[in-house]
Amino acid sequence: MNNTDNANLAALLLRVSMGILFLAHAGLKIFIFTPAGTVGFFESLGFPGPLAYLVIAAELLGGLALLAGVWTRWVSIGLIPVLLGSIYAPHGAAGFFFSNPNGGWEFPAFWAIALASLALLGNGAYALQKARG
Repeated sequence: MNNTDNANLAALLLRVSMGILFLAHAGLKIFIFTPAGTVGFFESLGFPGPLAYLVIAAELLGGLALLAGVWTRWVSIGLIPVLLGSIYAPHGAAGFFFSNPNGGWEFPAFWAIALASLALLGNGAYALQKARG
């Protein structure tokens, strides 16, 4: 295996795992908390309620795009503010460790860094949208 093969496999692994995680979080907001419940939660944090719908759409569409390997760089950059917003509220006040009550900001920060790494890697060879030379 050469460095290009390794980078393509790294992009695939990171892209697919993050796509699945974003779809899981969107599903949680849609099927467990419900969109209306998510709106109420956002409002309880001081965010505008309609922002919840934007976050749900970003997680759902972003997760699908990452899974497919379409516009990976732009999708990754676009999802970073979602994670930074979750650090701001509710996780930031809970401290660093995610095992703290209400979950700390450790996991969303790592996820944002992983998105930045994926933005640098791009789609990789194993994607619907082929990388441009």
